[in-house]
Amino acid sequence: MLLAGDVGGTKTSLGIYSREDGPRKPLATATFASGAYVSLEALVHKFLSGLDLPVTEASFGVAGPVMNGTAKITNLPWEVDGHRLATELHLETVALLNDLEAIANGVPHLQAVDLHTVNEGRAIEGGAIGLVAPGTGLGEAYITREGSRYRVHPSEGGHTDFAPLDDLQIGLLRYLHTQGEHVSYERVCSGLGIPNIYAYLRDTHFAPEPAWLGQRIAGVADPTPVIVTCASDGSDGADLCIATVEMFARILTAEAGNLALKVLAVGGMYLGGGIPPRILPFLKSARFMELFSAKGRFAGMLRSIPVHVIMHPQAALLGAATYGLERHER
Repeated sequence: MLLAGDVGGTKTSLGIYSREDGPRKPLATATFASGAYVSLEALVHKFLSGLDLPVTEASFGVAGPVMNGTAKITNLPWEVDGHRLATELHLETVALLNDLEAIANGVPHLQAVDLHTVNEGRAIEGGAIGLVAPGTGLGEAYITREGSRYRVHPSEGGHTDFAPLDDLQIGLLRYLHTQGEHVSYERVCSGLGIPNIYAYLRDTHFAPEPAWLGQRIAGVADPTPVIVTCASDGSDGADLCIATVEMFARILTAEAGNLALKVLAVGGMYLGGGIPPRILPFLKSARFMELFSAKGRFAGMLRSIPVHVIMHPQAALLGAATYGLERHER
């Protein structure tokens, strides 16, 4: 049996799986507040102590880069070491992969109920699949079909140069250039980027900032949820938040089209991460595919690509389980 986990700075979700039942039918699952435990080992011991299931292997998707079988979790004072985990948990093997790689491994196992389709398109069997996932940062990956198996290719595409689409976005680029040398897509298309867009529109007087909103944003460490909620529920004086999320959605749409073109993602494009499901009204507009496909002579090809928003609440856990169950067959 396999222990799989989605390890994040705020919460950690764990599940136990068997090869017979597959990654969509866990035998047991639980979610824990990561910060309540001194280490991943302590958290896993807590989970396993209440179960009588003979786990022999583990696979964890972790929020942070994995180097030589170790990872430091973003926003959490944990250093996760695969060899140490295997020893302390009495497991034969422990695999660590970045959380975006985990999501990507789960994409081939997503079903219609797990997705919101933005463009129906027509997927080409065996074609490459693209994944853009704005969460705290901006993750990008692509997937290729090799025989009967899928192979995930991670990237650092979120750190490529931001290319503005119009005069307003050119102003954003100039605004951010005054604060640092490199303006990447992550700085404008992630949970880190939304406050940057908001500050730019506020400081250039694109729309007024209501006093109540300014006070609320000043009182939180992460203003992104406040901005997105304000834009979604139409709070009084929400024009600034709406403009922020609209610009974010336009940038995300264009970057998804960029990745689709770079990897020829004729098998489909997927928008993952925590933000897209929360801004669906801004992604469902008729302008989405116009922006997605605005790539000159390849516009027709891009319009035929299916585009989906991943709605599965535990896509990374599903992917970590998929990777663990299939790793010996790779």
